Amino acid sequence: MRYPTSHGLLDGKVTLVTAAAGAGIGYATARRCAEEGATIVISDRHERRLAEAATSLTSLTGVKPLAVPCDVTSQAQVLALFDAVVEAHGRLDVVVNNAGLGGTANLADMTDEQWDTVLDVTLTGTMRCTRAALRQMIAQGNGVIVNNASVIGWRAQKGQSHYAAAKAGVMALTRCAALEAAEHGIRINAVAPSLAMHPFLAKVTSDELLADLTSKEAFGRSAEPWEVANVIVFLASDYSSYMTGEVISVSSQHP
Repeated sequence: MRYPTSHGLLDGKVTLVTAAAGAGIGYATARRCAEEGATIVISDRHERRLAEAATSLTSLTGVKPLAVPCDVTSQAQVLALFDAVVEAHGRLDVVVNNAGLGGTANLADMTDEQWDTVLDVTLTGTMRCTRAALRQMIAQGNGVIVNNASVIGWRAQKGQSHYAAAKAGVMALTRCAALEAAEHGIRINAVAPSLAMHPFLAKVTSDELLADLTSKEAFGRSAEPWEVANVIVFLASDYSSYMTGEVISVSSQHP
């Protein structure tokens, strides 16, 4: 596999990526969008890592992105984030909702706090950002939103009831919001990755589970985060102009 050549698919588009610090899908998406010509804004709840991500993107692309700390569980911080983007750039063309939180717990042992925390970040956080994006994009008369779901929203896995419910909710949110947004010239789609390897995932997932998940992939390997980001770029670009309310699986996993 070869890292893609850029083609200016997002030239001039003001693009916000949440949870973009670190080395996962969010950072890879911010980088790929910048390489495709977008004016990037990144956000994350971890301020130090966010600053490091901004520095890294600056060195790679030659352009310093606006970096705004934001915890998507706070409505006030979400509103401040979107206000900052519009104040800096005058508009908002693309939003990639990447913030999510997982964990492993069997349902019989799961606490309300574990359930609520995962749902608040992964599902309600996506709702808060989608809602804020829609209010700006409806005023503009255009825009694109791409949500990060997961194949686990379709497929069962032990210990993942909260995360699976949240990601299935992101899929349903995507479909319903897309119908509401269509009349305003706004498209909303989602990606559903299976297994994209990055250091944070390796820290919170056992070697045994990772080996089992990898064995189910047709290519015998996990995806690189930028391979998922490529599909996000496609959904953000005009190449997907007739698509809305869709959830695209980014997976080689067989049943």
